[in-house]
Amino acid sequence: MVSTSDIRKGLCIKFNNDIYKIIEFLHVKPGKGPAFVRTKLKSVTSGKVLDNTFSAGHKIEDIRVETNKFQYLYNEGDDYNFMNIDDFNQIVVDKRAIENPGLMKEGETVSISINTEDGLPLSVDMPASVILEVIHAEPGIKGNTATNTTKPATVETGLKINVPLFINEGDKIKVDTVKGNYQERIKE
Repeated sequence: MVSTSDIRKGLCIKFNNDIYKIIEFLHVKPGKGPAFVRTKLKSVTSGKVLDNTFSAGHKIEDIRVETNKFQYLYNEGDDYNFMNIDDFNQIVVDKRAIENPGLMKEGETVSISINTEDGLPLSVDMPASVILEVIHAEPGIKGNTATNTTKPATVETGLKINVPLFINEGDKIKVDTVKGNYQERIKE
């Protein structure tokens, strides 16, 4: 059991007969009345996000989690296969446990949180950004690059991302894994 003062991003808890991961939290101390903690919880099993408020000092049942580095191998439908970098054991993770599966390319290293009680994977945390190659983009028109307009481009994983007009096929771009948007062009 943990208290609301122990709440942190990434903590896995048992709540409403399900396992949730805390993705956002805010400790609030109003001028009048008791303190409380506003949280945004994501269900590990269904992927549903809900907002909840805990009063200060409220006891929460936490789940013991072990986090290891895994390498993404391949996917079969909604099942994604990963290999533990340390002992080479392979595990299968459902697509709903992955934040942005369209940004993962084969060989990518991720952190996977595993419930120590039953050995089931809870969540997959990708690096803050990934570098992907653009495989299809309409050519930009000369003189149109002065404004902040964007165009759709397809990256090597098959995902469509809006990019600036100066991005062409074959360019490597850095993509934010949280929001799934373009950050910068990588020069080689």
